[in-house]
Amino acid sequence: MANRSNTALIALRRILRITELNSRKLAHQADLTASQLLVLQQVAENDGALPSVIAKSVGLKQATVTVLVNKLESAGLVTRRRDTKDRRRVWIEVTDRGRAALEESPDLLHDRFERSFNALADWEQSLIIAALERVASLLDAGAIEAAPVLDVGDLDRLMASELEKSE
Repeated sequence: MANRSNTALIALRRILRITELNSRKLAHQADLTASQLLVLQQVAENDGALPSVIAKSVGLKQATVTVLVNKLESAGLVTRRRDTKDRRRVWIEVTDRGRAALEESPDLLHDRFERSFNALADWEQSLIIAALERVASLLDAGAIEAAPVLDVGDLDRLMASELEKSE
């Protein structure tokens, strides 16, 4: 049985390593994290968006999206614009520099996963989900908030502080 647990741990380590390597590649090529790129993509696809809409579409908390937008704005990739009819609403819009960054950025790992996963039969998807949820449970990670983003870095540091609170 120990051999099987080693095999499982090796598979987990491979997943962690490819996530780390992809994040490094993204940081090197586009100077972005996967979560920043995901937010930038959502804004570009919608020709501007409200932070609450971005948060809902990417599966992140609005506070996390605000931090990510702040970083994107500091880098000149997005701008904020007040709504002309309702001054309380702030639109996030992609700049020309942001569009260029999107064109130059490599494929996101979670996009690759999503394409491959969606090509599987329903029973196979259900089996994988059940196994992954069980693994999370074995690691006492079931209560940790997570977004559907394969990323290391900023998002993880935010979640690490939440993990410390739960201990």
